[in-house]
Amino acid sequence: MRDNLRAFLAPDMLALQFAIKTLLGGGLALWLAYRFDLQQPQWALMTAFIVAQPLSGMVVQKGLARLLGTLVGTAMSVLIMALFAQTPWLFLLALALWLGFCTAASTMMRSAWSYAFVLAGYTVAIIGLPAIAHPLAVFDQAVARSTEICLGILCATLTSALLWPQRVELQLARQARDTWECGVQAAISALKGERQERQGLLGVLGRIVAVDAQREHAWFEGSRGRQRAVALQALSHDLLSLLRLARGVARQWLQLSEGEAQVLRPWLEELEQALVEPDVAHLDTLRERLLVASENDALSTIQQYCLVRMAVLARQAAAAVVAMHGVERGEAPADAPPPLSAHRDVQTAAIYGLRSSLAFLGLSAFWLATAWTSAVGALTLTCVICGLFASRENAEQIGMLFLRGILYALPVAFFVGQVLLPQLSGFAMLCMALGVPLFFGALGMARPAIGATATSFCLHFIVLCAPLNVMRFDVGLFLNEAVSMLLGVGFAVYVFRLIPLRNPVWHGRRLLKASLNDLARLTGVRLAGAENWFGGRMADRLMQLARFYPVLPEQSRSRWDDGLASLDLGDELLHLRRCLAAADRPLGVSEDRFLRELERTLLQGPAPGRAQALDSAVGELLTALRAAGRSVDRRLAQAALLQLQQSWRQWCEQQETSHGLA
Repeated sequence: MRDNLRAFLAPDMLALQFAIKTLLGGGLALWLAYRFDLQQPQWALMTAFIVAQPLSGMVVQKGLARLLGTLVGTAMSVLIMALFAQTPWLFLLALALWLGFCTAASTMMRSAWSYAFVLAGYTVAIIGLPAIAHPLAVFDQAVARSTEICLGILCATLTSALLWPQRVELQLARQARDTWECGVQAAISALKGERQERQGLLGVLGRIVAVDAQREHAWFEGSRGRQRAVALQALSHDLLSLLRLARGVARQWLQLSEGEAQVLRPWLEELEQALVEPDVAHLDTLRERLLVASENDALSTIQQYCLVRMAVLARQAAAAVVAMHGVERGEAPADAPPPLSAHRDVQTAAIYGLRSSLAFLGLSAFWLATAWTSAVGALTLTCVICGLFASRENAEQIGMLFLRGILYALPVAFFVGQVLLPQLSGFAMLCMALGVPLFFGALGMARPAIGATATSFCLHFIVLCAPLNVMRFDVGLFLNEAVSMLLGVGFAVYVFRLIPLRNPVWHGRRLLKASLNDLARLTGVRLAGAENWFGGRMADRLMQLARFYPVLPEQSRSRWDDGLASLDLGDELLHLRRCLAAADRPLGVSEDRFLRELERTLLQGPAPGRAQALDSAVGELLTALRAAGRSVDRRLAQAALLQLQQSWRQWCEQQETSHGLA
């Protein structure tokens, strides 16, 4: 509580700047709405607070997404009203289906642009529900809401860009440096054989995914921001490759005998030291020395494989250094890889959409049964809560924070709207009366821990005070609005509690099945973007598995090990395919036959008794590789092939002591 109070009583400079910008953007939007004589100026003020973000690029992107979603939702509200104006049940059913579709689509998109689907969903309710008694006026209301919302977006974007602009791309450089250092440290830990799998691996994967998410915002901050965003794609690719190769060297090292490991240990220690303070020239020199050392016939085949892998790791570390410098300078490479991909689950998204639709239909039945006029506000708020939070795993907790914000807003809004405002006149006095509570609310919005509650306070304070062209002061109307708000949010939270969708065993099964499907696709996907495609999706799944790990029953905790096994197998497959593609002569039929057999085996999944499933195909490809020569790429391919076979065997043997696959 003390920290939360400090956010209001002793805010830092960034929070003060954010609150001032947000308040000025909202005030400008409200003044222009009055100036243009718009129907409900409160929507312009609300929109300015909804799209408020601490960084300018975030405001622009969120504003554009909201604008796009609003226009689509406006068109759909007119269409649904035109089709079902005379049949309320069909109108509500169509609206519920549209809300469910938009919720599912926002879940699937996994991008900042998913906010457009959220807006497209509940904008239909905002426009359509109040017009259900007067369907002929729906077009006028749609135009009015769109105008007010667009005005709020423009004013918020303008103030954010002109006053104390905080650019995403500047923070992106600092975050990228921290992520790069974390990735290098994780690679060193892997080389040392330290097994902090769940903490260390998740830490670096989480940082890579988090900094990559900021890339979209930087795109809207001019040419330099776009250059930095593209350079970040290359850095994410190189860091994932660095982790993959470091873990590959560690797996190869485990196959060495004690004596063989002692011979190569000086090389490993030198590589670790080179990664502590990476320098491109030093890493290139070390790579050449490692390649020369791997040609020593006195070494065993496994030792030669290990040295060649360390040489490839040194080359990749040099590439990561170059990519890091590119991000810091804001210079995009000419051949940047595609952005990180994300795990997408159609079935889970459909269930989230169904949860959203059921919440709306349940409250719709209450409305039709009671004919309570203020229930329109409750339905609208249920749509907003479902659109924003129904696809979240912690939807119930966020909904409760939103409900807490309403409870805070009620007494403040009653005093300002029903006691203070009737005594005042003029726009300046209105701004002073509304501005003080909204200023403190904006200070809370700048603090993530209380951001949801503070945002809810600001929005519902505006709704309850209702700054209109002709002000109305009616205690009965105020109480009706308050009850409808509590009912709308409370009902949505109740449905979230009834349909929690937190079965970790079910989620674990689906994540493993998706991983196996991606591994099978990895046998034929284009190599150009395969690293970010596979690495991004697996990072997403491992982070989900880590969230479920503490609540899984003991016999089902092998799902985390299955996720790691999937990552290791995919890393070796990527390494093998890159080595085969880099060779001077393709292997042709042998390579194609192996990849097709591997695809069939992966789709069936690991199981006890299937450890030898790849032996025949591996033996055939290994014979073809040995007959093709002793180039570096051929030797790397042989090492990757044998390690892939070993990883598959270990995964199948792991199933004998675990709960097994579903």
